[in-house]
Amino acid sequence: MNEIRITDSFIQGLCAPIRDIADRAGLAILDIVERGFDVTTKEDRSPVTDADHAAEAIILPALAKLTPDIPVVSEEAAAQGDAPSVQGDTFWLVDPLDGTREFVQGGIDYAVCIGLIAGGKPVFGLIHGPAKGITYWTSTINTPVRAGADGIITPIAARKPPDDELIAITSRFHGKAGGRQATFLESIPMTERILMGSALKFGRLAEGSADVYPRFGPTSEWDTCAGDAILRAAGGSIKTLDGKDLTYGKPKFLNPDFMARGIS
Repeated sequence: MNEIRITDSFIQGLCAPIRDIADRAGLAILDIVERGFDVTTKEDRSPVTDADHAAEAIILPALAKLTPDIPVVSEEAAAQGDAPSVQGDTFWLVDPLDGTREFVQGGIDYAVCIGLIAGGKPVFGLIHGPAKGITYWTSTINTPVRAGADGIITPIAARKPPDDELIAITSRFHGKAGGRQATFLESIPMTERILMGSALKFGRLAEGSADVYPRFGPTSEWDTCAGDAILRAAGGSIKTLDGKDLTYGKPKFLNPDFMARGIS
């Protein structure tokens, strides 16, 4: 088991290099958008593209150089059976291109996600939306920030919504009519619904521009880790349907259904 002391100064030291790594991965993705790309299907029937692999090829060696004692679990490597044993460890979780369906269909809500787990909990997270020029991250364990295309960094916080005025945010590609998501949305006092195809949803919750994100259906830990860190730092939460915090380092890195919220 690797023993690394997670402090605010440790997290602060990660911010600049992880932002640089994510920026470089994002530029590689945008370059592939311009050049065109191939799409294949993985065993779980999810799509994967040249951009997923190109971003991962930048992120993995950069993390290995930055933190050689911290193992990395990354989506595409894990899909090929290359995932270290990390139970109880401090480890990275990487989604080099979150929202591949969005990406394939020409949308702009895809993201690069890099998160750090310690003791089963997210302690650092960064979500970079290269096509939007937006980045969310935790500048300390409990301090979430956002930078827009202008580069200005601003603190963010989740909001406590007014009574009967919930803003829901849901996946563009999951949730069938008449399914559990539709039933849940019908049961809450929702005044607006935002559709978004990637982990940028967690950034919207963390900055207070959305209030609830229900997810019924399979996700992996690399889909949620970075957003979970940012949302927790902003005062929000991701809970399983029995009210427990989402944990990390689970078998096959699979998540149960969950509810992500701002301040409730």
